[in-house]
Parts: sequence; structure tokens; C-alpha cells
Amino acid sequence: MTGIPRSGTSGGEALYVFAVCRDLDRARLGPLAGLTGEEPVRPLHLGGRLSAVAQTVPADDFTDEVWQERLTDQEELERYARAHHAVVTAVAAGAPTVPLPMATLYHGDANARTALASQAARFDRALDRVAHHSEWGVKVFLSPATAREPAESTVGRVEPAAPSDTARPAAGSGLAYLNRRRGVQERRERRQEEAGRTADVVDEAFRRVAAEARRLRLHSAPSPEGQGVQVLNATYLVAEGRSAELHRLAESLREPGDAEVVLSGPWVPYSFVAEVEG
Repeated sequence: MTGIPRSGTSGGEALYVFAVCRDLDRARLGPLAGLTGEEPVRPLHLGGRLSAVAQTVPADDFTDEVWQERLTDQEELERYARAHHAVVTAVAAGAPTVPLPMATLYHGDANARTALASQAARFDRALDRVAHHSEWGVKVFLSPATAREPAESTVGRVEPAAPSDTARPAAGSGLAYLNRRRGVQERRERRQEEAGRTADVVDEAFRRVAAEARRLRLHSAPSPEGQGVQVLNATYLVAEGRSAELHRLAESLREPGDAEVVLSGPWVPYSFVAEVEG
């Protein structure tokens, strides 16, 4: 969701907003510590069936300067990200929820209510979209042996000539070199085409179960778990009643072979609320 102002603050208190919900279950807020654990995580009614989930925080701890510094501290940033996500996950378990970006701040309840209520139509469209749906991730990896490229050092290698032949290249060595290069390029293109077809087949199968889908940027480096080279990184918005079907599909695609299909979820549908147009 775009267009939500992030206000710099200084002194006093600020209001941190985690999400906007429809028909919020207030009982889910009681156990939540939020970012600080000092003030309760509470609802802020926006009108109609919409409520924001918010927490009062010290303004001096959430100025732009403090956030910029926080972004450079990986441990501190992760702590805040986990706290933000814990609140979003808890409320999303009981009500359709649009997560707001981390560090969405306002100068108090009145400012937050005015800004968020003015976008009620956008929130309603996003909530219609994700209600009773979850986000699932699907990644496909090719085995390292299948995906491995020939070592460049061997691609164009010309066997050393015998000492007596050093005065001139061996007959046909240039043509042999070009043929090897051409062969490597053709094998590389075939592997890329096969990887693309594998990704398309898996993606198409999951799209038939999903309400919406997005293909994400591939991670170019091999996974640390040794799963090989990623050829599909996609996310799907799936109705809650179809999760069992999704698991059966993933199992059916895990046939012995060179590709590994990894299913993860369910998640709060972060990926499907940012595209709602104003």
C-alpha cells in the first residue's frame, strides 16, 4: 500500500501503526508486546468496519535519524522486524488484514485516523482481495550437477603443443577450439531452456490453484542448504479452503528427478496488498 505518510517526530509520543483490519478481534491484541512492551497494542477505529492496530511509542526513539541508524544495525533491525511481524501475524489470524510498512508513524491518534480513514476505499479493496486467503511461497531448485556450467578454464583449452611444434599452431586446433566453444554454448542454452520449462510447468500448476500469483526475482547464488540453483521463486494467493489441495500438488511435483520443489506458508499476504491502486 502506498501513499501512507511516514511522519518524522521529535519529543513526546508518536503513534506506530502496524496494520489495518476489517472486523478486528480485539481479544487478540491483549497478549501482544508490540515494539516496546511499555504501552498496549490497541485498536484505532477508522470508521465502518475498519480499524488500525497501533501502539504509542516514544517519539524520540522513532525519528528519521534514529531509524536511519537502526537500518545499519542488523540485529536491531531484525528485532523490530520480528516485533512488527508478530503483531501483524496475530491480528491476521483473526481478521482480514493489510500489513503496513515497518515504521509507519503518525503524530497521534487524530492524525492517524484522518490519514488512514481517507484511504478507506483502498483498504477495502485490498481486504476484499486477501480475505480468507493466505500467501504461499514456491521455490524450484535444479540439482547442482544439472545446473552446473562447464568451467570456463576447460572451455577453450588448447592442448599444449609438443616442443617440436611450438613454432606454429597444430593443424585444425583453431577449428577444434571454436567447435568446443559452440558445443558449450549450445549445452548452456539447452539447460536454460529446460530450466525455464521446468519453472513454467510448476508455476502453471500452482496458478491453477491460486487466486493470484507473482513471480519474484531469482536468487542467483546456490542455496546454503545445498538445494542447487533456483529456477523459480514465486508466491501465490490461495483460498484458505484450498491449502490441502496445495500440499497435494506440491507432493505430486516432488517426483524423483533433477528439480526440487519447496513449498512454504501459509503467510500473511504481504505480496498481494501493495498493488492495490489508489
